[in-house]
Amino acid sequence: MTAWGAVIALSCGSFSAQAARAQSLPPTEKQVVVDDYHGHTVEDPYRWLEGGALIENEAEADALEKKVAGWTDAQNAYTRSILDSLPGRDTLFARIEEVMTVESIGTPRMYGKYYFYSRRQGDENQSLLYVREGLDGEPRVLLNPNTLDAEGLTSLDWTAPNHDGTLMAFGLSYAGNEISTLYIMDVATGTWLADEIPNNAQSVSWLPDSSGFLYEWRRDVDDPYSVQIRFHTVGQHYRQDPVLFEQFNETWGPAAWLSRDGRWMILLYWTGTDSNDAWVIDFDRWRRTGEFVRETIVEGEQATFSPGAVSGDSFYMRTTLDASNGCVYRVDLNTPGRDHWTLVIPESPDGAVLSSVSDARGLLVASYEYKAHTVIKRYDMDGNPIGELDLPGIGSAWISTSDDRTEAFLNYSSFNEPPTIYHVDLADNTRTLWARPKIPVDPSLVEVRQVSYESKDGEPITMFIVHKKGLELDGTNPTILTGYGGFNISMTPWFSKTMFPWYEAGGVMAIPNLRGGGEYGHDWHQAGMLENKQNVFDDFIAAAEWLIANGYTNTSKLAISGGSNGGLLVGAVAMQRPDLFKAVVCAVPLLDMLRYQYFLMARYWVPEYGSSEDPEQFDFLIDYSPYQNIKPDVEYPSIFFTAGENDARVHPCHARKMAAALQNLDAADPEDRPILLWVDREAGHGGGKPMRNIIRDIVDSRIYIMWQLGMLPDENH
Repeated sequence: MTAWGAVIALSCGSFSAQAARAQSLPPTEKQVVVDDYHGHTVEDPYRWLEGGALIENEAEADALEKKVAGWTDAQNAYTRSILDSLPGRDTLFARIEEVMTVESIGTPRMYGKYYFYSRRQGDENQSLLYVREGLDGEPRVLLNPNTLDAEGLTSLDWTAPNHDGTLMAFGLSYAGNEISTLYIMDVATGTWLADEIPNNAQSVSWLPDSSGFLYEWRRDVDDPYSVQIRFHTVGQHYRQDPVLFEQFNETWGPAAWLSRDGRWMILLYWTGTDSNDAWVIDFDRWRRTGEFVRETIVEGEQATFSPGAVSGDSFYMRTTLDASNGCVYRVDLNTPGRDHWTLVIPESPDGAVLSSVSDARGLLVASYEYKAHTVIKRYDMDGNPIGELDLPGIGSAWISTSDDRTEAFLNYSSFNEPPTIYHVDLADNTRTLWARPKIPVDPSLVEVRQVSYESKDGEPITMFIVHKKGLELDGTNPTILTGYGGFNISMTPWFSKTMFPWYEAGGVMAIPNLRGGGEYGHDWHQAGMLENKQNVFDDFIAAAEWLIANGYTNTSKLAISGGSNGGLLVGAVAMQRPDLFKAVVCAVPLLDMLRYQYFLMARYWVPEYGSSEDPEQFDFLIDYSPYQNIKPDVEYPSIFFTAGENDARVHPCHARKMAAALQNLDAADPEDRPILLWVDREAGHGGGKPMRNIIRDIVDSRIYIMWQLGMLPDENH
């Protein structure tokens, strides 16, 4: 019997929710605030749980923050008293720890003679950065974040070596707050230079002579809409760095890159989650004369324009303009207007979505998503096809290229294939194994299906289903249904080593490719945003109904899980179809869609969701916003909410308010359908979390689902 099997078969006497709970449900005070939205009255009984973020009076804000902190402590203690006492937790923890604390290796990136990659061994809280001189050089630790603080909460957010790899800019942040401070290191010696740039400095692009670089920076670290593009001269204090361009509205704002020769600067400005403008600047001219002149590549189109490569004066631009699935144009940067563009790679006729393009010494390497899995094609610089890159199977792949060589590294994984890195020669399509982790699971245990089903409006939706081979479809299998459906983000095959204990126990995982994602192009994304957001929820509900109708599971054995925008997804469908699900894991979620835009960086997402400040957008937001759609006489499924106290993206008030509202319903039954909240004091949106806390969180969500789906011993055993 597997260790996970032992969890299920564990015999430890009777068990019930009452036995598990060492503490009673904490009370929550109601303080009703009434808002008027365009003539519509909306009550908010738990506004105070937003804390002091929007209160101008500092003393009042601090007092309220202390009150919220006390309430949160009580909620955390209540949740821990339940989750920590569930039978089989220690066995589950040991099994998850076993599969998590194995070596992991990141995909190398090549700069000059140097090869940079991440690596984590055993129970190290944070990955280390390694470097090799030459492909077969001796690995050397370049940076170990675990030595920078005693708790393992300092994380390496990003790295940006210069062209020959002799210098490296890098960003560090603390406790998941994603506010990077930029440093520079001499790679040969490992010495940190004196340069230090705070305020979320990132996105570095070096000059070829390594004398300086472009970077993004926040003018006000507390204002996410104050991004500047600046230029830093190595050795100079950052306060002297000139500002080249500044964000002028509350969208995602600017991003900039330099061509390899330093002649050209490509400047993008994101006007929405599916559109941006693009300009080119003669950077040589700015350095000589101080004249910063933007020449328009494209403005005002409802499409995306992304850098693929710059070769000489030619800019290879990936775009969705008049091509929902993406194409590549060559833009002469001396005459960048649309009339002078040349189509190099047309939109794929088979429906494959172009997700990225890069160059590799005379080659263009294009990555596509075809039916939600990766296909990589090679072209010459004029767009003539050279052939597909051989991949190990149907899965997800990412390729690391450099414009000065045809050498590359390929990272490939699938549901039943752990992340494996291959050394590739793009010229002759050969590959050799470079690194493959040793994971204490058997990938051949599971099988993967991709099915198609109809959503409410008849739209065909694809879905991956993963489970142990030979699974009997008798309608009783415990199933986790998860999804995302937003921001053009695709759900493609990935390897989850922590899911193998679930498969071993007969569990099923299902992942539908919902509208709003990027699996089927620009139009697919737009079909799940703004006034079309209900399509996403309908797609997810239809997936659950299909799984039940086809004998995989039933409503008492079905759990749903999602995070961030996926947290909004599961929060919304739990309110719309509470009869369909037994348990919900709702992580770092958006849930109050009438007020989300007032917190942190959330106005970035108004083009995706809309805003209650707009009367027409209010109408569709109020229809699905989870917090405003709780009904007092409805029996909702059990829900486990999680949030990060230091989240820089989604404010923890969403989870707080929703948990409080559901806990205080007359129909709520904490014995059968508990509503739990866990707010991690040492975490943000998820990035940079130390390994010990990652393991705890996986165990929390998994033991909660097992408990709710009846997979733990009960009083009849």
